[in-house]
Amino acid sequence: MNTLIGLLIIAVGSFGQSSSYVPINKVKNWSWESFWLAQGIFAWLVFPFLGSLLGIPKDSSLFELWASGGALLSIIFGMLWGIGGLTFGLSMRYLGIALGQSLALGTCSAFGTLAVAILIDKQDLLSGNGLLLLTGVGIAIAGIAIIGYAGALKSRNMSEEEKKKAVKDFALKKGLIIALLAGVMSACFNLGLKFGEPIKSAAIAAGVEPLYAGLPIIFLVTLGGFLVNAAYCIQQNIKNKTGKDYFTVPGNIKLNNLLFCALAGFLWYLQFFGLETGKSFLTDSPVLLAFSWSILMSLNVLFSNVWGIILKEWKGVGKTTVFVLVAGLLVLILSIVVIAMAKPQEG
Repeated sequence: MNTLIGLLIIAVGSFGQSSSYVPINKVKNWSWESFWLAQGIFAWLVFPFLGSLLGIPKDSSLFELWASGGALLSIIFGMLWGIGGLTFGLSMRYLGIALGQSLALGTCSAFGTLAVAILIDKQDLLSGNGLLLLTGVGIAIAGIAIIGYAGALKSRNMSEEEKKKAVKDFALKKGLIIALLAGVMSACFNLGLKFGEPIKSAAIAAGVEPLYAGLPIIFLVTLGGFLVNAAYCIQQNIKNKTGKDYFTVPGNIKLNNLLFCALAGFLWYLQFFGLETGKSFLTDSPVLLAFSWSILMSLNVLFSNVWGIILKEWKGVGKTTVFVLVAGLLVLILSIVVIAMAKPQEG
């Protein structure tokens, strides 16, 4: 029962993340760098900070908790993830929600799971559960390739006018490169969480509920990501002279923009709030715990494509393209199912 609750919490968080780009489409009269910075303030600072307050032991502070170890590495990997966050946003711009998120998150799932297994857990990938993990990652990469092929078919079958109507700045080659880079760099988020585990252990030892103990680590990682994204967006504001976006739009539009950015930030944060709280219910299943990152990312891919269909991003493509897309999604889901064959580790 606990396992089901944990997976359900992760799924709810995943649905939030996959829905976070819908409010952004409602932002008006702001350049990309302006709304990206605005939603980032909420997604990577405000809500992670509020969440982290739940993980502070009584009569303690965030700084005392962070001193337990791993804080600097969490921030550094957060900055690397921030590069992935930047390119992730650009992948949505050039490929749309469905294809952009599928490729970026699929890559992020594979590399994030594999990097932690090799660099931190020192897991033997050629035997037992390690072999299953490696197989699951291989299947995920195959799913990514199939979805990428669906994108190529989409580009081939649609006229330029149809492409622009579905995704304003659609550019397949540029989008594919950016999405794959985004996925690799975004995997650093999982590394940041893993290196910050001494903080989580210290919080639990001080009496914090395991449900909330990992939330202060999320704030560290998102803080590092925010620094990178803020620096780039401000630089773009200066270069493109778009800094005036925040002040010159009419008051009602500005308020609406801020509300939509706040909603987008909250929905985005739900994925990692759900991941950390959901993991506390998976402690009896080491394999599910090890695959929790991959599960989150694969669910993100699934839900993002649901939104892509709702927003008619695949409208006008042929049956073959739809078949290839669905096949790719099923292969990605299969990469999760592989974990069911694993046996729990002996304590």
